[in-house]
Amino acid sequence: MHRGVRDVVATDPEPSLRRPRADALNTGGDPASGRTPHEMHAGSAARSATPVRRGNALGATFAELRWVDALDVLIVAALLWVVITWVREARARIALGGMAVVGALFWGARLLELRLTTTLLQGFIAIAALVLVVVFQDDLRRFFEGITLWVMRHVTPRPPSDVIDELAALCLSLADHRVGALFVLPGREPLDRLLEGGIYLDGRVSDALLRSLLDPATPGHDGAIVLRGSRVSRFGVHLPLSTDWSQLRGAGTRHAAGLGLAERCDAFCIVVSEERGEVSTAWRGRLEPVADAPDLKRTLDAFLRRTVVSRREPWLRSRLADARTHWREGVLAGALATGFWLHTVPGATLDRASKAIPIEVENVPEGFRVAAIEPPAVAVEFEGRRRDLVLTPDEAFHVRVDGDLVGLGRRTFSIEAQQVEHPPELRIVGLQPMQIRLEVERP
Repeated sequence: MHRGVRDVVATDPEPSLRRPRADALNTGGDPASGRTPHEMHAGSAARSATPVRRGNALGATFAELRWVDALDVLIVAALLWVVITWVREARARIALGGMAVVGALFWGARLLELRLTTTLLQGFIAIAALVLVVVFQDDLRRFFEGITLWVMRHVTPRPPSDVIDELAALCLSLADHRVGALFVLPGREPLDRLLEGGIYLDGRVSDALLRSLLDPATPGHDGAIVLRGSRVSRFGVHLPLSTDWSQLRGAGTRHAAGLGLAERCDAFCIVVSEERGEVSTAWRGRLEPVADAPDLKRTLDAFLRRTVVSRREPWLRSRLADARTHWREGVLAGALATGFWLHTVPGATLDRASKAIPIEVENVPEGFRVAAIEPPAVAVEFEGRRRDLVLTPDEAFHVRVDGDLVGLGRRTFSIEAQQVEHPPELRIVGLQPMQIRLEVERP
């Protein structure tokens, strides 16, 4: 009677199928089964192993989570948060995107074992690593300075409200009279390395003082005026120029200087154009026109809320304010840190699991057909990294039996570890059963 192949976990073959082995009698094995101690241990290991289940593996992973693991993920998430925020504001973020594409191509080439492409990209990445420091020199310096300032809570003095009102009215008045001006309000980041020349003053901000400094007869009227709180710190200062012609669109040197400083730090620049009689602001790498005095004060107030911290404000509260501003980057950083932890920490732990691998009979002679296989599957225990045990698909495992001897009357076949095809990163530590029986029919 024809019997179909049953999808069950393999068990020990019937005693009638076992062939006694002479070496089992000489090595302390089981005479009834003909198995050596090594085979008996492998069989017991296979019976005690648990099948691989993705849900069970993830549940066990989180069940074993310790408080130090949570701290580990939190620290990595914080670092990634800082890096992601820096990348979004970096001037060379487009170049970073190009390097990310090259890295993805290199990873894909290694996965597909494209040796020539992998070798070429590996050399390219080695050269790019040397160029990286030169290309991102300013951005990397700003990144590390930002970490120090974030931890040490660097404080920038906030201008009084009367100074803000006076400055806004002065800028609109200068624009109406076509007098050029460039004012700089520092943020949290240091400016000294970006400023050249100038004259130190340290005078109280007033309409009369600022107008006198902008008089064409004075030596520093063409430079920038640096304001710190309610004081004029320096005037006649030269700033780095921007090359972002899409924003400048034929604007003058003052606009290029204000935008150039805003690209390299978190300072706030107010630019008054003498040619067009307009007021613009440069902040966070953007050059925006100003409609009127209230509009200028709103933009300036947004800058002060972001960069100026009161000395009496608690450290934790200021950090939570930063977290609310960049919460999207924080969510992404947390997800990436969790994924990295699952991949590198518990995923790299050595573990054991069993798989019931169906038996495939090949090279059956013509005139014969395999009606049934008893048992239809082999229970194999593997040892390897937990992520490989969980993520490797079932299609990667095969047990192949050469059925060429079926034509000579053979029905019982032994299963050896060499017949089990599996990913190389997994190792066989248990195999059961050692023999199978075929039921063959003639069509």
